Amino acid sequence: MANSIAITNPRTGEPDFQLICHELSDVMAKSKQLRLAQKKWWQLSLQDRIKYLQIFAQAITALKPSFVEALIDDTGRANESMLEVDVVIGAIDRWCRQAPELLATQAERSGEIPFLAIKQSYLPYPVVGIISPWNFPLLLSLVDAIPALLAGCSVLLKPSEVTSRVTKPLIKAISEVPMLAEVFSVVTGGGQTGEAVSEVADLICFTGSVATGRKVGEACAKRFIPAFLELGGKDPAIVCEDADLDVAAKALCWGSMVNAGQSCMSLERVYVNKNIADAFIAKLVTEVKQLSHNFPNINQGEIGPIIAPSQVDIVKRQLADAKVKGAQFLTGGRVVELGGGYYCQPTIVSNISDDMDIINQETFAAILPVVIVDTDQEAIRKANNSDFGLSAAVFSQNVEHAEQIALQLEAGAISINDASLTALVHEAEKQSFKYSGLGGSRMGNVSIHRFMRKKAFIRNTGVPSPWWF
Repeated sequence: MANSIAITNPRTGEPDFQLICHELSDVMAKSKQLRLAQKKWWQLSLQDRIKYLQIFAQAITALKPSFVEALIDDTGRANESMLEVDVVIGAIDRWCRQAPELLATQAERSGEIPFLAIKQSYLPYPVVGIISPWNFPLLLSLVDAIPALLAGCSVLLKPSEVTSRVTKPLIKAISEVPMLAEVFSVVTGGGQTGEAVSEVADLICFTGSVATGRKVGEACAKRFIPAFLELGGKDPAIVCEDADLDVAAKALCWGSMVNAGQSCMSLERVYVNKNIADAFIAKLVTEVKQLSHNFPNINQGEIGPIIAPSQVDIVKRQLADAKVKGAQFLTGGRVVELGGGYYCQPTIVSNISDDMDIINQETFAAILPVVIVDTDQEAIRKANNSDFGLSAAVFSQNVEHAEQIALQLEAGAISINDASLTALVHEAEKQSFKYSGLGGSRMGNVSIHRFMRKKAFIRNTGVPSPWWF
């Protein structure tokens, strides 16, 4: 019998939701059902799979108020929750439009050996396991599930236990499409449930911390199954001497503070040329000081609560470490309790030393350290001095110069004269560097091919092979 755990509301600090924890036996039973149903799903035409996914999008649209309400309870934010549902609906539509071209069977072609013909084919992985995080609980649950389903796989989803209220409308939307419900199952629970998914799936897509991602990768390696890991980030931005300071300040305010800084692709450190540092910092501080918490009215203010209770002490420790080591807080600098929830004040911090946790460790909060550098090369060196390499940003009015800097940055996606664009532009293929991840890109058209095993049919056209006995 599955047990349950209490889930805390980030706005009140009180547990108000009981989450069922599925055990290994539950997960194994669901995976067995999915494996059987996937054969029928794969035998459908692609147009039929597209039709069922479009009905699924319609079901999400009809249930949008329920999704938004659940996301608000999960994350303590309103505007981002409404946008998250809209982005998911748009993503389903985009994949359905692109799938016929991306999954088209290639025509047979002649090989380099004249009498041999080659035809490419593929076979989908039967069960794709998805273990998703808490910062965008709906979007990051479906960003891999949709292309996997269109490719012909079945999907076993385990969302984060921190934000699992959204599973209720999600399961309802799936049930509105009976054929889809046979190949798309949701299991809930903590780390043990996630481990169980890693034990039964044929491929894993994981989004989360480096520590857990390493465990998932090791488990998959032991079973010789692919693991696509999207892990942490400490994304840098470089503001060159010739940058448009108004553009840079506004972009970095948004890129560091949106969703209260709780995104892998948040800008978490800025390196600014010394000749424009004072002017830039003044503009950045002015922008950030205009932000406020969405308390008591969730529809007012830009900065929501810290979503995951485990992050509260981490953020407090990083701020305290920076203060002890001499950092200067230009705005904010504290975690405050409002109505039982914990909110990080929008924080700009300077006078940073290399030994501070706030410049080295991932920070899921509305905090942006600013470091003054002498040259672009120093900025590049400091930006690359990190265990992470998810994304970055460069600001320069000389596009060629900005791109030259971008080429030297050890990160998968570089926004130029804007911030965190990889979160908005899903057609741009990128991969993670260093400890930020492993495996093929989840962005770009090619990402759907992660869910296929490639096959080759090599046909002799009728000429006796010269290598026969």
